[in-house]
Amino acid sequence: MESLLLEHLREEYRRGELDETHCDSNPIEQFRAWMEQARSARLKEPNAMTLATATGDGRPSARIVLLKELATFGFIFYTNYGSRKARDCDSNPNVALTFYWAELERQVRVEGTISKVSPEKSEAYFRVRPRGSRLGALASDQSTIVESREVLERKLKDLELQYRETDDIPMPPHWGGYLVLPAAVEFWQGRANRLHDRLLYTKLPSREPEWSLVRLSP
Repeated sequence: MESLLLEHLREEYRRGELDETHCDSNPIEQFRAWMEQARSARLKEPNAMTLATATGDGRPSARIVLLKELATFGFIFYTNYGSRKARDCDSNPNVALTFYWAELERQVRVEGTISKVSPEKSEAYFRVRPRGSRLGALASDQSTIVESREVLERKLKDLELQYRETDDIPMPPHWGGYLVLPAAVEFWQGRANRLHDRLLYTKLPSREPEWSLVRLSP
């Protein structure tokens, strides 16, 4: 099999610039501004993010999940607590997030620690999910081996029959939310000639200001 050469794939970035003098002193607020701009640009799923985890002995894994809330102190998403990513988080709370908005030539990287949100918060979000998503959470033992697609669809049909006369679908005990508490957040804006803008916020322990902000060489 011949190699697939991609060396000629190249884009020039010219859509914007990133100046630290115009950035918020808090990276959460800076992220909020960028997310609003991504939403205003009508990007498809601007809340999609790569979640990178690692096992206790350092074996990495990454996948796309959806940000569901930008909280005062961090980033919240929901998943199955029996999944591979959840097992990683149980053994190693150090995680990373990456957002990439190609149309805006922007990227945000987050490094921090992860912990579960309260069952009450998970329940409140579960209640506003679409009916099909709630039933799907009950039907799927995420990341476990399943014999066939038909097995999953049969489980879903059984649940649809079980709850056909009610919308009171219980939240599975193995499902809930996580909060990623950032220790470092980097904002990247593509620029011409690969001289990209990179601004890095780093959390300062018990100090004022709460965050340091520096420019990194591209």
